[in-house]
Amino acid sequence: MIGGCNSSKCLLIILLTILHRVHGVAAVCEYSFIENGKLYSYSLASPLREFPHGILSEDGFYKVAVNETVLWFQLCDGMIFNHDLPRCVGCLDCGGPSRCGSECSALVANDIEGYPVCTTIGHVSATDINVMDKQNPHKGVIVTMSSNGTKHNCSLSVSVICDSNGIQGPQSIEKSEICAYATVLRHPSGCAKIASVVGGGWGWFGTFITIIFCLFGSYLLAGAAYRYFSLGAHGVNVIPNLDFWATLPHRIQSFFASLVRRFRGPSEGHRSTYSRVDF
Repeated sequence: MIGGCNSSKCLLIILLTILHRVHGVAAVCEYSFIENGKLYSYSLASPLREFPHGILSEDGFYKVAVNETVLWFQLCDGMIFNHDLPRCVGCLDCGGPSRCGSECSALVANDIEGYPVCTTIGHVSATDINVMDKQNPHKGVIVTMSSNGTKHNCSLSVSVICDSNGIQGPQSIEKSEICAYATVLRHPSGCAKIASVVGGGWGWFGTFITIIFCLFGSYLLAGAAYRYFSLGAHGVNVIPNLDFWATLPHRIQSFFASLVRRFRGPSEGHRSTYSRVDF
C-alpha cells in the first residue's frame, strides 16, 4: 500500500488519469467542417507514420528565440520539461520557479531591465482551432490559445501550415497589441483528411421528416400530460385520441384495398354468377 491506496486502486487511478489526458488532447486537437459536399477533418494529435505523437513536440515543447524574446509552447497539451527549463521571473501561474512552464501550454519571456520576465500566454483549456481559409482548406489551420492574466489578456496563435514532406519548426515571433503573439510552423498534421458527403444524407426531405416526427412527438407528449394531470387518465388511456390510433391500421388497410379494387376492377370472385337467359 502506497500513500493510503493499494496496488489495484493506484492502478485504476493511473489508468483514469491517462484516459482523461488522452481524451482531453483528442478533443482539443480535432476540427472538421463541410464545404462543397466534402468533409474536411483535422486531427492534430493523431499519430502519423513518421510522427507517432502527431503535432506534439517529442521534446515536450517548441522553443523559438528572437532578439530578447523567448517563446515556449506545446500544441494541444501542456508543456513537459525534462531539460532546458525556463528560468525567469513571474512564472507563478505556470508552475512556479521550481517547475516553471509545467502548468501552461504557452510561455513567453521578455528582457525587462536586464531580467527575463515570464508571462503565461496560453492554457490547454483555452485552446481553439480554426481553418486558415475555407476556400483553400489544404493551406492548414490556426491554433489559438489564451490566458487571462491579472494585467493583460494574452494569447498565442500558431499557424500550422500543411506540409506533407516534413516538419519545419517555428523560426519567428510576431507581436501585435500588448500581449498577443503569433508564430508559424509547417507539419503534415496541418493537412486535412477529405471525405465525400454528397448523397450521404436526405437533404430537405430528411429535414422535413425530422420536423414531422418532432411535431408528432410534441403532440403526443402534450396530449398525454393533459389527459394525465387534468383528466386523471392512466395507462394507455393517456394517449390522446386513442380510439383513432387504435383503428388507424384498419383504416389504412381499407384505404389501400379500395385503391387496389378501383385500379384493378372487380375480381373474379365478385363477378356475377348468373348467366344470360334469352326469352
